[in-house]
Amino acid sequence: MTEFFNQVSRRKFLLTAGASASVVFLKGCLGNPPEAGGSGGAQAQGNNSAATPVANIPPEQAPETTKISLGYIPIVEAAPLIIALEKGFFREFGMTEVNLAKQASWGSARDNIEIGSAGGGIDGGQWQMPMPHLISEGLITKGNAKIPMYVLCQLNTQGNGIAIAGKHQGKGLELDLKAKNGKTVFDQLKGTSTPFTAAFTFAKVNQEFWIRYWLAAGGINPDKEVKLIPVPAAQTVANMKTGTMDAFSTGDPWPYRIVKDKIGFLAMLTGQMWAYHPEEYFAIKGEWVDKHPKATKALLKGIMKAQQWLDDFANRDEASTILAGRNYFNLPAEILKNPFQGKYEMGDGRTIDDKALAAYYWKDGTKGTSTSYPYKSHDLWFITESVRWGFLPKDYLADGAKKAKELIDRVNKENIWKEAATELKVAAADIPTTTSRGVEEFFDGKKFDPENPEAYLNSLQIKSA
Repeated sequence: MTEFFNQVSRRKFLLTAGASASVVFLKGCLGNPPEAGGSGGAQAQGNNSAATPVANIPPEQAPETTKISLGYIPIVEAAPLIIALEKGFFREFGMTEVNLAKQASWGSARDNIEIGSAGGGIDGGQWQMPMPHLISEGLITKGNAKIPMYVLCQLNTQGNGIAIAGKHQGKGLELDLKAKNGKTVFDQLKGTSTPFTAAFTFAKVNQEFWIRYWLAAGGINPDKEVKLIPVPAAQTVANMKTGTMDAFSTGDPWPYRIVKDKIGFLAMLTGQMWAYHPEEYFAIKGEWVDKHPKATKALLKGIMKAQQWLDDFANRDEASTILAGRNYFNLPAEILKNPFQGKYEMGDGRTIDDKALAAYYWKDGTKGTSTSYPYKSHDLWFITESVRWGFLPKDYLADGAKKAKELIDRVNKENIWKEAATELKVAAADIPTTTSRGVEEFFDGKKFDPENPEAYLNSLQIKSA
């Protein structure tokens, strides 16, 4: 298993040591930000300026440090971090030196958490799941070093899609591949020199899981009938333009950007596949959290305020303008505004106008359950899917998933979330009393009961395990 994970492409890219506002910029894609040292270089400092007042913080809540370096990828999942910085929410709770460092790829984020901020890297930030668990287990790190990570909150739900190259329009590649015989496309291409090529932003984590689930639900074995490859989100548009990939799974703005640039269309939104599914998370190195428990809660409070602000749809035009700025996503704000309202042109004549399918940050739209709270039951789904596809051995689910639950308990610090929410005076009704969101149901009728993950695994016809 260790050898298997060592095959993951590393894409080593180190941040410049000693720079207080270091930023890793994306290369070779449409809509790139300026090079380091250009006019956008100060973006990492956001609204930490002295002009933004620091709240009257009780002495017992004053952070042990005011400084941290957090990594992010320029997709809508990063919005709570960016908004917390730009609106002064981090500073409000005493975190006056938060540096947001744009990462070139998820591989870069992984590499930079290994070296840490002292070496020019990062202390934590935005993560796909279960990256914090894999890093903690030493499964995707250099030399398989175990670097304990703590998951502290979920950043968002939904805001993702699977984009398809325009040449496949009208061939039944929609949510339910069986309904319009979309499988024909894959049958025609398998075994040829140009198999159907589907990309995701990092191997063995949620963006790959979304596309694997969609394919398998349609009767397509992603390990035998499709070529799966990792590609940084920033290369999405360019790669689909050149015809080197047929599908891409990633977060907004990239799927919708493909539609707006008339390169392809959206097969579906992941919110249609699994309503209010867990998306990306905020996680920090365990040693940093252990050393700075009050600073950790201060960061969480800033993120929670940002999530609440983002879930007010009246704020979403302003959020689009902030995120679209050249210091962050560097693209037209219009690319973000409609999806933020649940409005999508799918690119093949279909349209969606449904706020229930927009990204959410604090609460799950019509469902009303917490988005921010890191349910352990969701961690267990990611571990179960990892076993399903052979990314983790079966023993993680043996004996009532004992090994999986032990790993989740080490990584998931939902207790810190609750402490921060209580200090923020979040209404008791908005603080979950259980670490499980209960049974989850997918578009194909499959159900995941966190009390019996093996039953879910056994119900799936296509799997590697």
